[in-house]
Amino acid sequence: MINRLTQTLDFHAQALQLRADRQRLIASNIANADTPGYQARDFDFSTALRNATSGLRTASGGSTSAMAGTLGSDIAAGVMRRTADGRPAPALQYALPSQTSADSNTVDMDRERASFVDNSVNYEATLRFVNGSVRTLLDAMKSANQG
Repeated sequence: MINRLTQTLDFHAQALQLRADRQRLIASNIANADTPGYQARDFDFSTALRNATSGLRTASGGSTSAMAGTLGSDIAAGVMRRTADGRPAPALQYALPSQTSADSNTVDMDRERASFVDNSVNYEATLRFVNGSVRTLLDAMKSANQG
């Protein structure tokens, strides 16, 4: 029973960490919207979460998002990069520009704003789910005298 609870919380912890990583990446894209030659980056959240939670050692390609091509520096000898805390790092991809720009910057502010808001809402939803799960567990552990 405890293993199932731990696995559920570990899954949500991975999801929250990946959401936070993605939020930083999107914020970086927005901050560099006026930087000539800046290439916007993102990662496929569902693939990254699947890799992080299943313990896969290799990165898988094949995203249906508006991103193209895995960065070569993200994969070394078939082993997925690791973050400073040992988690598998998501495979970053370059954004496909929706229209060309004179300075070769690929940041699309409309796409970045939409991604930022969507990621924020999903982060908050995951936090609320975890909070509800913990409250339910605490309520279940209370004795009849404490109610």
